[in-house]
Amino acid sequence: MPYIDGFVIAVPTANKQKFIDHARQFDPVFLEYGATRILECWGDDVPDGTQTDFRRAVQATADEAVVFSWIEWPDKATRDAGMDKVMKDPRMDPGSNPMPFDGKRMIYGGFAPVVEL
Repeated sequence: MPYIDGFVIAVPTANKQKFIDHARQFDPVFLEYGATRILECWGDDVPDGTQTDFRRAVQATADEAVVFSWIEWPDKATRDAGMDKVMKDPRMDPGSNPMPFDGKRMIYGGFAPVVEL
């Protein structure tokens, strides 16, 4: 059964192309270490909720878009080993390759699918 890492972030709308360029540079590193698929999705229909919503979850401002991303792995063992290598890879150093968004407001987690169609 595959394993999924999911992410929700707020990205300044002015940084959309920077975000795309950043993803095109860094996402292949995850594939190199075992991921099978990566999707980076720019918010298109992200409504405000009455109690909570994606925008509030990442404290998105009026000039930011919500991005929903995920990385698919063949299984959790591959993900654990691959993510360890990704985090140690010098290409991923945010000091030399800063993210075009506030990473402190990123929500992320690992998920084990329970239904797959």
